[in-house]
Formats: sequence, C-alpha cells, structure tokens
Amino acid sequence: MTRISRLAIRMVPVAMALAIAAATPLQAAQPAPPRPSSTDRCPVCGMFVAKYPDFVCVAVLRNGARVYFDGAKDLFKYVFNPKKYDPRITAEDIAEIHVTDYYQMTLVDGRKAYYVIGSDVYGPMGKELIPFGGKPEAEEFLRDHQGRAIITFDAVSPALIRSLD
Repeated sequence: MTRISRLAIRMVPVAMALAIAAATPLQAAQPAPPRPSSTDRCPVCGMFVAKYPDFVCVAVLRNGARVYFDGAKDLFKYVFNPKKYDPRITAEDIAEIHVTDYYQMTLVDGRKAYYVIGSDVYGPMGKELIPFGGKPEAEEFLRDHQGRAIITFDAVSPALIRSLD
C-alpha cells in the first residue's frame, strides 16, 4: 500500500465527520457569529454598531440572518417586540442571542449570561445591562462598579428595560 493510499484511508472518517456536521442543523454549541461590519446598524436606535465593540450584541435568526445591536438594552427591546423593528420577524424567529462579555470582550450565549444592572458603567445609549459569561465575573463587577443586582436573561422584563431609558 502506498503512502498516499494510507493517507486517503485515514482521511475517510474525517471526511465523513465533516459531511455529517455540515448536514446537522444549528445547535446551541455553535460558535459565536462574526463581529458586525462597519455598515451594520442597530435596528432600535440606528447607530453604527461596530463603533461600540465593548457592547456589541447579535440576534441570529432561524434563516441565518444576523441582527446587530449597540448594547444589551436595545437587544432586549428588539427581543420583546421584534415586529416593531421588522414586521416580518417574530420572537420565534430568533434562534440565538449573543452578548459581549464585558471583561473577556468575547461573544457569549445571551440566554445563559449574567447581567449587572444599576452600575456606574454606561453604554452607548446610557444606562445599560452589563453582560458576563460567568457569575463570578458579574459579582466582581457588581462590587467594583456599584451595581444594583445581577440578573439572568429570563429575569429581564420590558419594565426593567423601560426603567433604563
């Protein structure tokens, strides 16, 4: 058996695994989407999102489209009432939500993130929910920046978002 044929035989399982992965629908463990381009605008406030990398958030729709935001506050406004910003979109169309971890500067799963409210750190649109991928980091930030509370995605309400405006 030649060296090339041995290599080809070893590559068959890899090729099969790649084919299966390509055919598998999106799941929660997918990597975070790419950062916004210089032309992406927040549908809530109209600001160019890439100018605020510390606060970038993104909703990935079931059709693969990405909607970028300049902060978690505007992301939640969109999540609570997507039809206000795009009549074709419903809450069920939102497949993934990613927020920028304030300390790590990486996108994390927004539905699993911890959010600090009431801190002395402001975002591009003023008062903001400050996201973290881990609770210990959120607790540290809460202490260091006079935060009021740490909440989870499910605890965020339209009333809370209105209180930040």
